[in-house]
Amino acid sequence: MNRAATIIFIVLSFAASTLAQATATPTPTPSSTTSMPGMSMPEKKATPTPSPSDMSSMPGMNMPGMSNGQMKMQMSSVDNIGDPMERESSGTSWEPDSSPMYARTKMTSGGGMWMFMGTAFIRYTHVGSSRDVSVAGDGSGTKFDAPTMFMAMYSHPIGERSQFGFRVMASLDPIIEQGVGYPLLFQSGEEYHGQPLHDRQHPHDLISELAVTFSHKFGDKRSFYLYAGYPGEPALGPPMYLHRTSGSNIPDAPIGHHWEDATHISFGVITGGFSFGKAKIEASTFKGREPNENRYNFDRPRLDSFSGRFSFNPTKNWAMQISHGYLKDPEQAEPDVRILRRTTASAIYNKKFDDSHDWASTVLWGQNYANRERTNAFLVESNYDFFKNAVFGRFETVQKSGRDLVLPAALQHTVFNVQALSVGYVRDLVRGKGIDVGFGGMFTANFNPSALTPFYGGTSHSGWQLFMRFRSRKM
Repeated sequence: MNRAATIIFIVLSFAASTLAQATATPTPTPSSTTSMPGMSMPEKKATPTPSPSDMSSMPGMNMPGMSNGQMKMQMSSVDNIGDPMERESSGTSWEPDSSPMYARTKMTSGGGMWMFMGTAFIRYTHVGSSRDVSVAGDGSGTKFDAPTMFMAMYSHPIGERSQFGFRVMASLDPIIEQGVGYPLLFQSGEEYHGQPLHDRQHPHDLISELAVTFSHKFGDKRSFYLYAGYPGEPALGPPMYLHRTSGSNIPDAPIGHHWEDATHISFGVITGGFSFGKAKIEASTFKGREPNENRYNFDRPRLDSFSGRFSFNPTKNWAMQISHGYLKDPEQAEPDVRILRRTTASAIYNKKFDDSHDWASTVLWGQNYANRERTNAFLVESNYDFFKNAVFGRFETVQKSGRDLVLPAALQHTVFNVQALSVGYVRDLVRGKGIDVGFGGMFTANFNPSALTPFYGGTSHSGWQLFMRFRSRKM
């Protein structure tokens, strides 16, 4: 815990100092100081502005060309010097090039770049069901909590065609949520005090990503990268739900999380990828087991599982991927599942109408196959930002076994279809001041087959939450 806490302290301290510098009163320019009493400064000759041809050779900068006499500069991804920054998402996954970025950046004198981002929801949440959602005697259907995610990234050029990158992601979930996590009807996966969690979202590890990258570009459209994380995210699935623009205002995790993007925290990941501009192929070896319930430590690293992913961004508004993974011993609570095969496919659409209007949507499918049991998860989510407002929603239908829902032994291998529909609204109270602060709420309706009525007290259930959302401002 000491090592993890030290890393968090350094990251948050640097972020706070950067934010303070960015919002401080600007230092007077030479032209303005000459008019101050007692000041007389000779006129200084301005340094010529570099021409497009001069700047195009700067490391980390892509210069697509000129439009209406204006220079179009494109900053590179931290993961891959050959990809635009706007594509960057969790791990090495891609979002559409038109996606908004909520982050703060700071350039260094040596050509490096720092990027800071984060999201926190301070909220009160309630799920409606007669089922006892406690685990090991802890937890209820209501909770005052604050799901959080903080991230810092750094990139530094190595010559004109290569780049070193560093990423660290942290969460205060272990402190705020405690080991039992927060109530979320039909959610499944991982443990608390040695017992499987059900109808609750597990907390994420204090250090959720600690990764380094090296990338090199051969030309404008060809590049490769190497990514190593402890922990890190392999090339399996779409961008993790906390990083998708379409789900950025939804405080809850998807109930299909463990069918879609649950490998975003793996204690040992090595990924290699090759980008062709609009398309990318990549492969990973990683630890297949989910993190243990000690959210402060670093689990023993292993490279016992494999995955591959093909990503395709045909236009600036689309990001598509298909991936497959072979996971060894994925869940400690399910020792009989020795090998799990996970397949995912997704399409993400983002349309920027202007600086005040943006629409993002995701369609996602995930499948788990183990011990001759095949289950599927489908998700559709959307978010529309207009001025200081946003409306959002998510619909899911997931096939979960009695084992997933922690039902009696006789139902362990029975598969049930469960659904969740959430809609919400948030309005920014503070915007453009370094951190955006919004107040909002969300309503959720859950549905299950009549066979689960003895456990959940009916076939439909309603829940709600009110929250304050804090996040980095839009770049």
